[in-house]
Amino acid sequence: MASETAVLAGGCFWCTEAVFNDVIGVTKVESGYIGGSKDHPTYKEVCSGETGHAEAIRITYDPEAVRYADLLDIFFATHDPTQLNRQGNDVGTQYRSAIFPQDQMQHHAALEAIERNQANWPAPIVTSIELADQWWPAEDYHQEYWEGEGQRNPYCLAVIPPKLQKLRKSFANRVKETAGA
Repeated sequence: MASETAVLAGGCFWCTEAVFNDVIGVTKVESGYIGGSKDHPTYKEVCSGETGHAEAIRITYDPEAVRYADLLDIFFATHDPTQLNRQGNDVGTQYRSAIFPQDQMQHHAALEAIERNQANWPAPIVTSIELADQWWPAEDYHQEYWEGEGQRNPYCLAVIPPKLQKLRKSFANRVKETAGA
């Protein structure tokens, strides 16, 4: 199986990771940092807002099972792309809505997805399309967070289930059978 990569930032990476782990064709989701100026940033440094990095996810997927355009539509439906440098109570550039295309095809698809999904939002989409520069994996304790610690974290319990419900309702044909409720 050939695989491709998508890098998306939609606020808290714990929340976006949980959504995309349940999508058919996605084989891996890694939380990390991209778009900043510091090498090997830590969570604490990124959370300060001073490094310029976004909390993001790197999705490995099978393009024969799910199209990049479908991943983008799920992305736009499961976070608020109209909020500049924030998602809910998470405020700062590290929580920006951004797409980091891996090539020209993905860049073009990102532009099309913004245009296609604008009709679903009452305010302008402010999602940026940024250079896919150096990827820095987040610390181990951030990986697969929802499946472990996240289900005991009050923040995650408030934010992630509504995103998963939206995924299941709007993209039922894209959800893995093994995905939890």
